[in-house]
Amino acid sequence: MSIPPPSAGNLRGAVDLSSLVNRARSGSAGGPGAPSAPGAPTIAGSAAGQPSATGGSVAGVVPSLVLEGNDANFTEIIELSNTVPVIVDLKADWAEASKELTAVLTKVVREYAGRFVLVGVDAESSPQLAQAFQAQSVPTVAAIVGGRPVSLFQGAYPESEVRAVLEQVLQLAAQNGVTGTVVAEGADPDAAPAEPVEEPLPPHHAEAYDAIANGDYATAIQEYQTAIAQNPRDALAVAGLAQVSLLARLQDKSLDEIRSAAAAGPDDLDAQLAVADLDVSGGHLEDAFDRLLTLFPKQDPDGKTAIRTRLLEYFEVAGAEDPRVVAARRRLTGLLY
Repeated sequence: MSIPPPSAGNLRGAVDLSSLVNRARSGSAGGPGAPSAPGAPTIAGSAAGQPSATGGSVAGVVPSLVLEGNDANFTEIIELSNTVPVIVDLKADWAEASKELTAVLTKVVREYAGRFVLVGVDAESSPQLAQAFQAQSVPTVAAIVGGRPVSLFQGAYPESEVRAVLEQVLQLAAQNGVTGTVVAEGADPDAAPAEPVEEPLPPHHAEAYDAIANGDYATAIQEYQTAIAQNPRDALAVAGLAQVSLLARLQDKSLDEIRSAAAAGPDDLDAQLAVADLDVSGGHLEDAFDRLLTLFPKQDPDGKTAIRTRLLEYFEVAGAEDPRVVAARRRLTGLLY
């Protein structure tokens, strides 16, 4: 069995929202046949399945392409994500950066004319959702694709980078068969949407993206390394380099091969590093962190350096704000000092 390449769906701290769906469905407001929760984005069934101007299917009619979500109505929002990607903006009105990002997200999502729905969530009034998305600060932005949450970024992003992130979400959605569109109430479903204006990626980022699409991970690594050499503060290039390096190490290897080697050699550092790569590619960050941190004290200086370097890559893959990264970084610091 070959290893599928890691996608945005299992990187950057994905979390499980199934408990929210199950809780709402089992409650009085969300049980079978029960009316929608107040403020829920009810989809008009008459439009479902109709062809759209983008070539996908129209998921239905929503009150607006920009909705407000809360603990009570989030079940329907999750279900909506089975036909159109949902962008979740965890925000706070008192935070200036949050207000600025909400304005950018609103502008960009509307330009996609129904290929996304933006859902704003007040992090303070909906603490359960804030906790589910592991929001450590506002603004925090995530996506839901096919019922599966994907952590995207925290903090204010410029419009060009927001567009680049949403394009990646569309690619992930297509891989998972989520290709529909929605129309807002009162809008003409037959009207051709305006094409979103895409800001060009920086040259080396664009070359890296093209190389990844062609499976040429070595070239992508070189492009990211060049971008970092030109701008050591290019956080997206640093994260991209960590992710594509992981892809390169897993290329042409099989699940059975990696796991068998790790089981046969519990003290074989290379084998344990390989299976840790596999765990990270599947979103099992805690397993990878625990494996390497448990192995760390037994290593010579070169082995400790190898583990530390690999862990730092994983921290970039998952994102510095991920609670699992915070815990692993604290444990690594304790072992170092």
